[in-house]
Amino acid sequence: MAKQLLERKGVNFKEIRVDLDPSKREEMMQKSRQRTVPQIFINNKAIGGYTDLVAMDRAKQLDSLLAQS
Repeated sequence: MAKQLLERKGVNFKEIRVDLDPSKREEMMQKSRQRTVPQIFINNKAIGGYTDLVAMDRAKQLDSLLAQS
């Protein structure tokens, strides 16, 4: 659902499959302090998961953050 939201907004993103690359899972956990997926990063900043992304969008904060990237 996070990918669908970003696609609707016309955002290019890179998906990293941490289930296929254990080193990337460790990197994600170090950066975000979270173990669940998805973990969304915008401009190298940990946003959180899908519900956090939607909350930012509803609060009208997501578009301005995306415009900075």
